Parts: sequence; C-alpha cells; structure tokens
Amino acid sequence: MSELRFARTVSAALRGASTAVFFAPERRLKKGWLTKTVDAPWTRLLAGSARETAAGPRGKLLTSVNPDAGPGLLHLAVLPDERSRYGCPARSIAADDAMRRVELKPGTAAVILCVEKPEHALPLARAVARSLPEYSRATGKKERQVVRIACVRADGSPHTMSKLEQQIVHRSRWAARLYDMPTAELSTSQFVSETRKAARGIKHLTVTAISGAKVLEKGMGGLHAVGRTAMHPPRLLLLRYSPPRAKRKAALIGKGIVYDTGGLSIKSSAGMYGMKGDMGGAGAVVGAALALAASGHKDAFVCAAALADNAIGPDAYRPGDILAMHSGKTVEINNTDAEGRLVVADALSYVARTYKPDVCVDMATLTGAQLVATGNRHAAVISNRAGLEDLAVEAGRACGDLTHPLPFAPELYQPEFASKVADMRNSVADRMNAQTSCAAQFIYSHVEDLDIPWLHVDMAGPSGTAERGTGYGVALGAMLLHSLTTKALRA
Repeated sequence: MSELRFARTVSAALRGASTAVFFAPERRLKKGWLTKTVDAPWTRLLAGSARETAAGPRGKLLTSVNPDAGPGLLHLAVLPDERSRYGCPARSIAADDAMRRVELKPGTAAVILCVEKPEHALPLARAVARSLPEYSRATGKKERQVVRIACVRADGSPHTMSKLEQQIVHRSRWAARLYDMPTAELSTSQFVSETRKAARGIKHLTVTAISGAKVLEKGMGGLHAVGRTAMHPPRLLLLRYSPPRAKRKAALIGKGIVYDTGGLSIKSSAGMYGMKGDMGGAGAVVGAALALAASGHKDAFVCAAALADNAIGPDAYRPGDILAMHSGKTVEINNTDAEGRLVVADALSYVARTYKPDVCVDMATLTGAQLVATGNRHAAVISNRAGLEDLAVEAGRACGDLTHPLPFAPELYQPEFASKVADMRNSVADRMNAQTSCAAQFIYSHVEDLDIPWLHVDMAGPSGTAERGTGYGVALGAMLLHSLTTKALRA
C-alpha cells in the first residue's frame, strides 16, 4: 500500500526516489517543459523520446530505465493537447489511463505534474490517487511505498495545491477504501466508526447517528424497512459542520447500501457480485464533508449518509407492502431492488425539514440505466434549478468528476409511479421511459412541497472501475459547495 504525500518542489519529490513519473501535455513537452523542470541526462533522453511521440486521443506512456544517477525507472505520460468539450481540460482521463499502466518500484516514487492552469492540479492529482488504492487483504510481504506529488507550471516554476485540494485527494482515497471493503468489514455500524475516526480533531464538526428503531421513530419508514432484517440495523449518519459567521447552509445526502442482495426481489449471483460498492454515494458525501471541514470551509453544512444492508430475512419488506415515508407520503413496494431511492428520499426529507438548508445535493449509485445514459465516466445529474445543473457540469469538468445533465420533468415521470392503494410505487411502470430521471423524480417528490434547490447525482458508473472504488464524488461534492453561488440557487 502507498502513502501519498505532497512535495512543494520537484527536487523535494525526487529526493531518494527509485521511480519518477512525469505528466505533461504534448505541446508542453515539445516546447521543452521537461528539461526546464529537471535538466539532467535522463530528462534530456526522455524529452527526446517525447518529441518523437504523438499522444493520440488518450495519450501515450513512455517508459525507460535510467543508467545514470537519479531514479532508476522513468515514466513519461504524454497527454493529448485536444479534448472534447465533455472532457476535463486537465486531460485527467488520459492521466488516469496512463497511471494505471505505471510500474512503481518499492520505496519512494516521485510524480511530477505539469499544471498549465492552477485548477488543473486537482484532477491530475486525483488521477494519480485513483491508481493507489488503500485497501488490500492480499497476503505476502508488503513493501512500504511513499509517493510524492509535485506540481509544476508550464514555465518550470513550482505550484502548491491548496489545503482543500490536498484534502480532497486524501479523502477520495478514504472513500475508495470504504468502497473496496467487503460488507463483513464495513457494516452500517462500522461505517459510522470509520467516519468518527476520520473526523477526529476537525474543528466545528460533530458526528452523530440515528440507529435501528429510532430511525422508524423519526418517521423514516423507507430507510428502516430496507435495513430492518439485517444483522446490523439501519442508521442515518449525520455530520454537522457549524463554523462561526457562516452565511449559508448546504446539505449533502448519500446512499449507503452497504450490501444489496436485491431483497426479496433477489438479484442473480452475477448481478449481486460487487454490491458491496452500493454505498459509493455515502462514501462520496462523507469524504467531501471531511475535506471541506478539515480545510476550514466558510459555510455550514449537514451531511447525511443513509446506511442499510438490503438483506433477506424473516422480517424483510415485501412487494406489496406499503411504507410510510418521512415526507408523510406512502409508497407501495413493487420492487425491493429499487431500495436506494427509498433510503435517499427519507434522508433527504429528514435533513431538509429538520435543518432547513439552502440547497440539497444527493449522491447515489442508483440506477444501472445511468451507465446506458451517460456511461462509465460521466455521472448523470438532474436538478430543479438550471443554475445548479450548470454548476454541477462546470465543477465536474474542473475537478475531473465528470457529469452530464438529464431531464427534470415531474409531469412526465411522476405518473410512472402511480399506485391504486398508496401515494406512489417505488419502481416505474415503463422501464424504457428515462429510468434515471424517473428514479431522481421519486426522490424529489418527497421534498417537492419545499421547493428547495436540489441536485441529484447518479454515479453508478463512475463510482468504480476494474473492481475498485474510484473515490468519485468527493471532489465533485466538495467543489460544488466550495463554488456555490446565490445565482446558481435562483436560476
């Protein structure tokens, strides 16, 4: 496992390093960025190779062995100059692809990032962090490895990432570790314990949890039903950040299904594998909250993680049951595998009505249809405010947690949940009618009477890749709240 550190200068990053990895756009390499940064025989050799290489649309990775003094193993990721308008300006996807192919020797590794603009540092550093997972239960000798990241401007001068940016990188790795943990190690109670441990010592941040029967007493019949039959009861984990002189209060809500069997509408064996990661939204919002609080965010916020194990047992909720939700609405269950919207809707209603925030953002690995609609890299975003939707797209491109908007149209999607015996059902009648927007609409319907600015992020695709968590959503959630404007809430 790797320890990630940030170095202020290239020389500090390279000191004692056995491996060096450089990332730069093709045009900067052709203008001599590498030798401006480090003028040595081995960088001149790499620079010569770069001049002969075309990056292509997804970049190229060059690798060589250094026979001279300095790092013994050298990697150069040549990033493409061009990118689509739907991509990250820092070319973080190309950097991510390259970093996954990089070999790091045991010991110390230096990663040097060419930062054309200051805002490019975060998505590039996140690409590095994604390839360095913290969780492993593999046996055998574990070599200690330290990875130092240094950022350099195009002119060769050093760039220092902000405290918030560094916190986002570290907390993204934390969220990815939780995603990778099996449910036997990350129960609803352990999720709370992991959060308490991570929050220790952060000023103005308090962590509490509503558990078991008290969830039902608070009116959250959806959250309680989904998790009531599991060995570890459902919980609503709450992180409240209250700095002095705060002028605005935001809310982050995350889906935390620590395992999803599908309930009595049981998944197939193949469909069930990987469902330990159905808590990716909860990991994302808690990671974002920790990053913001630890860096001294100026505004107040409440972060809620709706935690449940959608298990099967004698008291499992059934198709045909009618649940009383926190909003006061009733839901007829027609699919116990559409559980995420139940827990998020309850958590959203509870937070919105209890704490009265100025804006609510929920994140969830909610629908397989999201992958069909927006793919593996872009989360789908749905909002009742055009300005908030625009901000989510802009923030996603800037930080590398890419997003793309889908329609918000209650008049088209709410009828999909019609029930003859309750206010609504929990799963759509027509699975070909914009399932991801419909799922978001179900959640929104439980706060529609409040007309609160609301953004939904369906991150089923980008939350994991190659059977590993990516930490997606930590950067997006943190940067959304960091860049939030009154205009975005009104538009």
